[in-house]
Amino acid sequence: MDEFISQQAIEETAEAVAQRLADRPLIGLILGSGLSAVADAIEDAVTIPYVDIPRFPRATVEGHAGRLVAGRLEGRSVAVMQGRAHYYEGHSMAQVVLPVRVLQVLGIEMLIVTNAAGGLNPAFCPGDVMVIRDHINLVGMAGLNPLRGPNLDRFGPRFPDMSSAYDPALRALACAVAAEAEIPYHEGVYICLAGPTYETPADIRFLRIIGADAVGMSTVPEVIAARHGGTRVLGLSGISNIAVVDSGSADKTTHEEVLEAGRWLAPRMETIIRGVLARL
Repeated sequence: MDEFISQQAIEETAEAVAQRLADRPLIGLILGSGLSAVADAIEDAVTIPYVDIPRFPRATVEGHAGRLVAGRLEGRSVAVMQGRAHYYEGHSMAQVVLPVRVLQVLGIEMLIVTNAAGGLNPAFCPGDVMVIRDHINLVGMAGLNPLRGPNLDRFGPRFPDMSSAYDPALRALACAVAAEAEIPYHEGVYICLAGPTYETPADIRFLRIIGADAVGMSTVPEVIAARHGGTRVLGLSGISNIAVVDSGSADKTTHEEVLEAGRWLAPRMETIIRGVLARL
């Protein structure tokens, strides 16, 4: 497992991808659990399985196809990560964010990250979309920050500012598109846990107290790497289930439930993403 990945290794991986692409992508898109169908809308698509990309982490979780799809969406040149790698799969944080680094070397100016998340806010319902306003990096607070190790000066400073991790203008665009399309949406705070276990009722009560609206096992490391490199970020969480706070409840959270929610969240995500791209 590569705990740290050098600038040279990142550039070599990016060059291997660039040789197979017709255009330089300007926008990167990472699709979360059950949301891979969004990539089906890409025109003039070039598909590269992760297994064919040197050093790329493998996506082993159901609902993550494990392909890079490049082409055009709403007239924009895009590169879509159809599925992602997670820390809990055994990857280092450097491996988890390698795809973001590669996209940055390829020239993206903006990154859209999506995920399926558990709803912590009692006002949320399954099927809602949360436009991420901010995040809590609980994993990073425990030491698992993707910027740990030698700083990659080509991308950014040793101590990057994270006060506006999620671009306010992009958030406003996403909210406007969702409102016009009558998609139930909220703005809120996403919290990243390491996983792979789902949260206990006590966990949920704690996460609510510290200000989180939705919880998941991804996204935050990618956003940190993106912002370190100066890339604008839009984050979208599809609320797939509502967190269980009663230890005696018969309700159980399952990955199957998350994937099923993703099937009807994907069209809503696609509508918002297309709308944002069309208005840029």
